[in-house]
Amino acid sequence: METTATNEVLFYTGTYASADQPGIFLCALNKDTGEMRIVNHMEGVDNPSYLALCPDGNCLYVVSETDQGEVLVYRRDAATSELHLMDRKLTKGASPCYISVTEDGKWVLTSNYSSGSVNVFPVGDQGTLGEMSALVEHTGRGQNDDRQEGPHAHSIQPDPSGQYAVVCDLGLDQIIVYRNEEGRLVTHREMNQPPGSGPRHLVFHPNSKWAYVINELSNTVTAFMYDQRRGEFTTLQHISTLPEGHNGEGTSADIRVSPCGRFLYASNRGDDSIVLYHIDQESGELEAIEWTSTIGQTPRNFNLLPGGILLVANQDSNNLVAFQIDGEDGRLTHNGFKLELSRPVCIVPVV
Repeated sequence: METTATNEVLFYTGTYASADQPGIFLCALNKDTGEMRIVNHMEGVDNPSYLALCPDGNCLYVVSETDQGEVLVYRRDAATSELHLMDRKLTKGASPCYISVTEDGKWVLTSNYSSGSVNVFPVGDQGTLGEMSALVEHTGRGQNDDRQEGPHAHSIQPDPSGQYAVVCDLGLDQIIVYRNEEGRLVTHREMNQPPGSGPRHLVFHPNSKWAYVINELSNTVTAFMYDQRRGEFTTLQHISTLPEGHNGEGTSADIRVSPCGRFLYASNRGDDSIVLYHIDQESGELEAIEWTSTIGQTPRNFNLLPGGILLVANQDSNNLVAFQIDGEDGRLTHNGFKLELSRPVCIVPVV
C-alpha cells in the first residue's frame, strides 16, 4: 500500500460514478509545493456523492445518490486511510445528497433531495448504523415550477449545541429546525426564505452566534443571528453571490466559514467563481470583497484544508483546483496545480 508523506494533507473526494468505476478517492496535497495526487481509490458504489467523517476520523459515511438511496459506512485504516466497507442502510428516500454526523458521533443525518425527506440513524459499535430512528417527509412546493414543484431537502446540519438539526429545503423555500430527541426529529421552528430563494446549505460561524445559508436559485447568501438555546434564527441580511453586472445563468452551490471566523466563501456555478466576503466581527453581516475564477466549470463543492488552502471540486471540467488563502485579507491565489478527477462533487479533509 502506498504511504503518504508527513508534509501532505489528505482528503477524500466523492464523485458521480457508477458502481463499476472508481468513485471514492483518497488524495494528497503537498503543503510545501501545492501539488496534488491520487493515493488510492475504490469502486462499488453508485454516485458516492457526499461524504462525512465521524468525529474521531475512524469512519467515513457515504451517501449513494440514487433512486434507492443508501448510506454506506467505511472503516478507515488509521495508518493508510484505506477504506473497508462495514455497513450499509437504505434511506427510504430518493437521491440522498447530504450527510452529516453530530459532534458527539452518536447520530448520522441524511437528506433525500428528490423525495424531500430527512433521516436519522443511530451510530453503534465500530461506527456501524442501527435501524433508522427518524424519517420525516416534507410536503408542499415553492413558486419555481421547474425546481420547486415539491419539497427538496438539500442539507441537514446539526447545530453547535447538538440539540437541533437544521434542514434547508430548496423546494419549499424553508429552513426547518428539528429537535433531535434521542434520534427522533420533532419540528421546532419553520422559517420561510424569500420566495424562489432555494436554500441549499447552511454553515455556523465558529462563535455559534451567527449562521449563513446559501440560496441556490436566487444566488444569495442570508446571514442570521442564531440563538442556540432557543434554536431560533433571526435574519440579518440578504446579499448577492454574483458580481455586479453579471448577466449569465447560474446557480450558487456551496458555502464555508474560515476557522478564524473573519472570512466567508461561496461558490457560483455558471459564473464559475468563489466569492469572498468579510464578516463584520460585531454584527455578523457580510461585505463582498472579490470574485475568483475556479479555473474550471461548475464548482459544486469546495472545502478548506489545513495550511490555509481552499480546494474546489469543478464537477463539469473534471478537476480539483487549489488556492492559497491570504491570512490577512482572505483573498485567494491559485497555487498553480490542478488534479484531474472525473465529476468530483465533494471534498472532505482528513484532519
